[in-house]
Amino acid sequence: MTILLPFHKSILEEIHDPATSDLLILARGLGLRRIICTLMQIYDSKQSLILLLNASPEEETAIGDELGIMGCRRPGLRIVGYEMGKRDRQDLYKNGGLISVTSRILIVDMLQSDIPTELITGIIILHAEKVTALSLEAFIVRLYREKNKAGFLKAFSDQPEHITSGMSPLKNIMKELQLRRVHIYPRFHEDVKNTLETRKADVIELYQHLTEPMEAIHHAIVQCMTVTLSELKRSNKTLELDDINIESAYFRSFDAVVRRQLDPVWHKVGPRTKQLVGDLATLRRLLTYLLSYDALAFHAYLETLVASNTATATGAAKQNQSPWMLTDAANIIFSIAKRRCYVLTAAKSTASVPEKQVIDVDDEDAWAALDEVHGITGSNSSDDGKQKEKKKPWVPDNMSPVLEELPKWDLLADVLQEIEEELMRQEALSTRPPTRGTNTVLVMTSSPRSSTLVSEFLGEMDGNAPKGSRGRSMMERKLRRYLYWKGENARQKQPKHQQPPQFSAPQQQPPSQPEGNISEALKKKDKTRQERSANRRRVRGGAPVTVAPSKSAAVVDLTVDSRDDADDIAAFLAHQPSDLLVSSDADILLLETLLSSEAEMDYDTHYGLLAPSQMVIVRAYTDDTDDQILAELQPRFIVMFEPNLDFVRRIEVYRNSNPGMGVRVYFMVYQLCCEEHKYLAGLRREKESFEKLIKERGSMLLPIFEDKHAGRSDAVIKTISTRLAGGRKELSTVASQVIVDMREFRSTLPSLLHASGLLVIPATLTVGDYILTPDICVERKSIPDLVASFNSGRLYTQCELMSVHYKQPILLIEFEENKAFSLETVAESAKSYAKPTNKYPAKKSTGPTDSDRAPPSVQSKLVLLILHFPRVRIIWSSSPYGTADIFNDLKANAFEPDPNRAIAIGAEEDSEAGAGINAAAEELLRCLPGVTAKNVKYVMNKVGSIRELCELDRKAVQDILGVEPGNACYDFMHRGERKKGTV
Repeated sequence: MTILLPFHKSILEEIHDPATSDLLILARGLGLRRIICTLMQIYDSKQSLILLLNASPEEETAIGDELGIMGCRRPGLRIVGYEMGKRDRQDLYKNGGLISVTSRILIVDMLQSDIPTELITGIIILHAEKVTALSLEAFIVRLYREKNKAGFLKAFSDQPEHITSGMSPLKNIMKELQLRRVHIYPRFHEDVKNTLETRKADVIELYQHLTEPMEAIHHAIVQCMTVTLSELKRSNKTLELDDINIESAYFRSFDAVVRRQLDPVWHKVGPRTKQLVGDLATLRRLLTYLLSYDALAFHAYLETLVASNTATATGAAKQNQSPWMLTDAANIIFSIAKRRCYVLTAAKSTASVPEKQVIDVDDEDAWAALDEVHGITGSNSSDDGKQKEKKKPWVPDNMSPVLEELPKWDLLADVLQEIEEELMRQEALSTRPPTRGTNTVLVMTSSPRSSTLVSEFLGEMDGNAPKGSRGRSMMERKLRRYLYWKGENARQKQPKHQQPPQFSAPQQQPPSQPEGNISEALKKKDKTRQERSANRRRVRGGAPVTVAPSKSAAVVDLTVDSRDDADDIAAFLAHQPSDLLVSSDADILLLETLLSSEAEMDYDTHYGLLAPSQMVIVRAYTDDTDDQILAELQPRFIVMFEPNLDFVRRIEVYRNSNPGMGVRVYFMVYQLCCEEHKYLAGLRREKESFEKLIKERGSMLLPIFEDKHAGRSDAVIKTISTRLAGGRKELSTVASQVIVDMREFRSTLPSLLHASGLLVIPATLTVGDYILTPDICVERKSIPDLVASFNSGRLYTQCELMSVHYKQPILLIEFEENKAFSLETVAESAKSYAKPTNKYPAKKSTGPTDSDRAPPSVQSKLVLLILHFPRVRIIWSSSPYGTADIFNDLKANAFEPDPNRAIAIGAEEDSEAGAGINAAAEELLRCLPGVTAKNVKYVMNKVGSIRELCELDRKAVQDILGVEPGNACYDFMHRGERKKGTV
């Protein structure tokens, strides 16, 4: 069980009172979940009903487990899901206790009175930073306060950065939640500071420098980001993009910030601006992948970027390519990333005439070969000979694997060695084991992929190998997979009739021939000197970094180089024995081996008798679950493989929660790179956010919450019409209401309709989304939903059903707030209006143009929809706020809809809904003279089809419709026959 620290107790003393409602903003990593669970434990009782909102499934499970550990087991935290029926939820609410429910389920239950709102003891809301005027949580709070003034509401947040954007964000959140008290606890709060600085962990900061290739790539990526960002600002001068800089580009929220700035004019910006926004996200990922991916995975990702930038999914040339790939910095990124993996030498010359050899001054390999001939570096030549002897047979002869490892891998190996020596020293000095804590080593990484990579390295690490090559076996295995992937890609792209290129490794040499002879290597280098000096761009992997081709040559060089590499590898693999290829059978065997080894490893880990000192647990950073992991494992040695501000605070809380335990933390960070800058920038951003919140709280004007039911008398007066008995008769005493389909509560419109004064009635509707009056049915579509409905044909069926059952069917096309009010972008709808001239004759059309082959636009589909359904009206709304106003105008002086009738319309069990009736035939029947909405059902019961009606005589038609309507219908159906008879 976790121990509460002094600042935890002071926070609980302030917010535990059920008579008050509070908002708590706490710095991440200080134990927010611990406070929430303790608060729920205080309130746990069968006589109280406590609701937990906004919790993710993972958080629900973790909170339930922690409450179980704290003693809240009978019944504990119950979770309400979509599989639970209405009757079960009603019984659960009546029994009381702690209940976690989603916002969508709770809002429907509150509107249908399935939950006794006046009996709710309190509501606990997580992630309060997400609450806005359009959110369901604000809707829930309004319904809650309408019927329950005594219940409490506690809101919590640990994301202060999200509450500092916009005008008075803290005030807006408190207004929507109807709160008047807020408590802010940053890391520099006096209580937190005094508590955590009492006992400090032994922190060893390890600053690792990047390798020279990684430094060059990092500098080039930052340079590309600077160029892309400046180009984005230059092309959009009207937008406020001053706050967007390189420092903010390190964070994942940067993409959302840029898109939010461009959303109002997104339909006006060209494809180039959209490409720049996407490039910024790609470059930000590249910075992260450079420090977390191995060299081969990073190089493979770059190759996929080049392939996706040069061609579309259909294989055609891409029109709008990324501008950053045309820069010299991009050439540095691709060339050095390849050099981190391997170096390619030129193939053997096919000419038999000896040529004069010229050594390029910049050719380092040639100078090294010349030094070896003269015996200047004998030790190096012997090392090279050993490396040649170790060369794998599946590696092409013109490829020299480099396989650069991440610098932190060696640092991690040294740290684990130091921890092992420290454990041995402690065992030798003391006879008694430590009373608190275990010798398990906990290694924390930034992502699950990094955890997998670190686990592979530790599992295959060669402790006797020199630094930089301890993970050689793992990298060689990854290189083999990479070569297979590269060769398969090249083989798939080649036509079947085309033979593989013949400029790769020698084919006459069998792979079993030993390649450890130094003279053979020197001869091969001597023969290729002339070719390498003549064509340096093809073997750019061996060129120095300072060589920077022109912009146009950079991209061409990339594509040619990658294609040559793929062709070389494909040709080499095509001429090797099948046992060297990583075939599909070998893949299956490899997979079975890996699975069996993993199963054995899991068995030993979970069921074997392993000492804690022999366990190294590698785990990725998560949320407050890390606090529980630290409490369960109680490690005395923690390695932070990548920096994380939240976990630093968790270690501080963990250290002070265990007074008698010595904790040593190894804090590893790459120096002078984005990792260090991101950590410091995140620390600064959080501090500035808390300072803004404290300043806003000091000058904040708290809103006065009025009872919205006080103005009900005015609403009743508006229902009185002086045209009916001089105003003595009321039109309607029923509150203005709208029937809303259950599925529509995923949108923000029901909340706004309730805020505008309408009574929202949830129901499961078969026809329509909103029923405003007995005659008006509305089908609401957002832009993505409209396009999807057109493509699937669902909109045609929906309009058909609305036209059959309602007099005024309406299609509402609603746009999002603060976004472009347009169906398509300007670039998509642009046309050429230039006058034709005779200077350049028009080309002869050889077939359909691109515009002819393009699918019909949304506008053309809307026109066809209107032609098919003339009674359907289309309403355009710029935002949900505009939709609420439109609905109120449509309902003015109209009768209120009947929920039971609205639910019955279109339902299968309703006999009057026309189950099994041909909707098209019914629509045709309604168009005949004499057939009205009142007698159409009667006619359908009398005749089975339109053909049967046409075959009746005049007397039979008059018996069904009446004399005059029957004559009109009969004359209309037989008008053509009478003309034929007269002729």
